[in-house]
Amino acid sequence: MTVTLEVSEGVGTIRLDRPPMNALDIATQDRLRELAEEAARRDDVRAVVLYGGDKVFAAGADIKEMQAMDHAAMVLRSKALQDSFTAVARIPKPVVAAVTGYALGGGCELALCADFRIAGDNARLGQPEILLGLIPGAGGTQRLARLVGPSKAKDLIFTGRHVKADEALAIGLVDRVVPAAEVYEQAHAWAAKLAQGPALALRAAKESVDAGLETDIDTGLTIERNWFAGLFATEDRERGMRSFVEEGPGKAKFL
Repeated sequence: MTVTLEVSEGVGTIRLDRPPMNALDIATQDRLRELAEEAARRDDVRAVVLYGGDKVFAAGADIKEMQAMDHAAMVLRSKALQDSFTAVARIPKPVVAAVTGYALGGGCELALCADFRIAGDNARLGQPEILLGLIPGAGGTQRLARLVGPSKAKDLIFTGRHVKADEALAIGLVDRVVPAAEVYEQAHAWAAKLAQGPALALRAAKESVDAGLETDIDTGLTIERNWFAGLFATEDRERGMRSFVEEGPGKAKFL
């Protein structure tokens, strides 16, 4: 399998495993979508780590496979390509990308689908599609601009240049830089901590932020209000407030 899902401590690790560079061919894209959907529905998966191994996250699409495709073929394929990445972005649980080595093209776009990105000090990120006479096609023009702002996104997309981990951190493309050998450990620890939290409230928080960013402020506030009120019907809310009153803040244990 080119992509696998392993679960430990409530954390599902979606692992790319297509040596040597984890090129994202059609079979890998489709498998990624299947496992993202599986992680979304499994109760034993409460948070997710995206990982490509200790040497490379993903160096992009399979260019040889794409070279053989004409316009008609890509018209048919491009929606499925985007759907694979959107399935990751819509996992209703916290998702962290553990980025080592190259995260280029589709690899960078996959990292953009996470809620949080921990990069190794050996990471190199970028959207080099322009060098092929193309633009990003798996969400890069949209998610990158929303994350780092349109000007910085255009710089990366127009030039196709790679950014090292320190610049990626400075522009907000990644959230933390750690020694390369510690990337997965720290990503798993971040996810495991959140996996102990209230699942419905985390889902509500993620959907409120993500959906709110796609609309106007009044609609966003309505989304927030509906989720906020709805959580008053959950056992986690009862447990959290009871623990706060009886034991003080931060001591609640959620199922």
